[in-house]
Amino acid sequence: MPIQLYNSLSRRIEPFAPLDPERVTMYLCGPTVYNYVHIGNARGPVVFDVLVRLLRRRYPRVVYARNITDVDDKINAAALETGAPIGEITRRYAAVYHQDMDALGVAPPDVEPYATAHIGPIVAMIQALIAGGHAYAAEGHVLFDVGSYPDYGRLSGRDTEELIAGARVEVAPYKKNPADFVLWKPSTPELPGWDSPWGRGRPGWHIECSAMSEAHLGETIDIHAGGVDLLFPHHENEIAQSTCAHGGKTFARWWLHNGMLTFGGAKMSKSLGNIEKVHDLLQRHAAEALRYALLSAHYRQPLDWSADLVEQCTRTLDRLYGTLRDLAAVEAAPALPADVEQALEDDLNTPAALAAINGYARQARHLLAQAAPPRGGLAAVKSALLGGGAALGLLRQDPEAWFKQAAGNGVDAAQVEALLEERRAARGARDFARADAIRAELAAMGVVIEDGAQGTRWSLAKG
Repeated sequence: MPIQLYNSLSRRIEPFAPLDPERVTMYLCGPTVYNYVHIGNARGPVVFDVLVRLLRRRYPRVVYARNITDVDDKINAAALETGAPIGEITRRYAAVYHQDMDALGVAPPDVEPYATAHIGPIVAMIQALIAGGHAYAAEGHVLFDVGSYPDYGRLSGRDTEELIAGARVEVAPYKKNPADFVLWKPSTPELPGWDSPWGRGRPGWHIECSAMSEAHLGETIDIHAGGVDLLFPHHENEIAQSTCAHGGKTFARWWLHNGMLTFGGAKMSKSLGNIEKVHDLLQRHAAEALRYALLSAHYRQPLDWSADLVEQCTRTLDRLYGTLRDLAAVEAAPALPADVEQALEDDLNTPAALAAINGYARQARHLLAQAAPPRGGLAAVKSALLGGGAALGLLRQDPEAWFKQAAGNGVDAAQVEALLEERRAARGARDFARADAIRAELAAMGVVIEDGAQGTRWSLAKG
C-alpha cells in the first residue's frame, strides 16, 4: 500500500511519491531558542518523527532537516530582559531543546541548520529576489513584493486582503503594499547584525527557512512540515520567496500541518499563560507517557491536553509493559505487524496504530490465561507488540525499568532492593511481622510490591 498523506496545498489526501525515490527530502520548522518549549511545540517533532521512521522503512535514503532559529527579535528581547548575552541564551535553550526531544524519543534530524550559520545563503537568496523583481530595498530594509507573485495565498486558500485582515501585519511607510514582508532589516549596535549590500542588519524569519532548506535539501523538496499555526504567514511566505528565487520551481510538493494543542478547550499559548513546558512535564511524568499522549489523537486534529490524558496514557503503558513483563521468558524478535503499518500509511493514523498494539496485548493476556498457552502464539504477539511499539517510538525500554522509573520523586532503587532483600530474609525466617512492616515502609515511599511465581516485583505507585 502506498503512503497516503494529506497535502495542505491541494487540500486532499494523496499517494506519496517522492521526486527521487533514492533521496527523499523533508524539512520541519524547528524552535526559536529563547526559552523552554511548551508541550504544543513538541507535537510536530514527535508526530513527524513517526513519519520519518515510516519513510526510512520504505526508501533507501531520507534526508530530514529540522532547523534552529538562533537570530530573532524574541531572542533579542530575552537578552535585554535577562541581561544575558544572546549567544548564551541560544546555546542554553538549544541544548535544553535537544535534551527534551531526546527524552521524548525523538531521533535527531539528519541535518540541523542554524540560521546564523547561513547568512551567506540568505543574502544570496535576497539578491536573487531583487534581481528578479520580487523584492526591493527601502530605508535599510529589504521587502518581498507580494504583488509580484500572483499565487500568494494559495496555501491558506484566502485572498491577500483577507489574509492581511486576519493577521498582525506591520504597517510601515516604506512598504509598497501592507502585505509585503521583511527579508532583511537593519540592526542597531546592541543587536546582532551582519554586513550586507543593504547595510549592517539581520534576516527576517521567513527567509531563514527558505535559504536553509535550499542549502541542504535543494530547490524542490518532497515534504515541508510544521504546526498549522505556521501556515500563514510563515509557510505562505516561504512558498512565495522560494518559488520566485528559483525561477518558478515548486518549493515543496507536500505540505503537512499538525493541529494545535488546547488546554481546557482554549488554545495553548504563551500569551494566554496556559502553557505546559516540556521541561517541567518531564519532572512529573514518564517521558514515554507524554509521547503516547501526543500520538493519541490524529495529528491533523486538535488535542486537548490535561493531567487526566497523561494519567490515562500512563495506565495504558502500565498494561502494555505489564504484558511484556509477563512474556519475559518468551523468546521473540520485534516484527512490525501489517495492521500497524497500514494505519501509519493511512495519513499517519496513530490512534488506529495504538489500538492495534493494544489489541495484541489483549491477545497476549488471553493466551497467558490459558493453562498451557501455545509458545508460538505467545512469541507472535510479543513480536507484534515490540515491532508495533518501535514504529511509534514506544515500548523500547525494559519492562522492569518502566515500572521502577521515578519521575522526580526521589525513590532510591538501591534502597528499595535492599529492603526487598531484607523482606525475603524475614519471610524465610517466618518473621512475618517484620516482612509486613517492610511492605508498609515501601508503601510509604510510594513503592508497590507484587509477590508472584517469578519472585517479588516492585513499581512506583501511580497518581
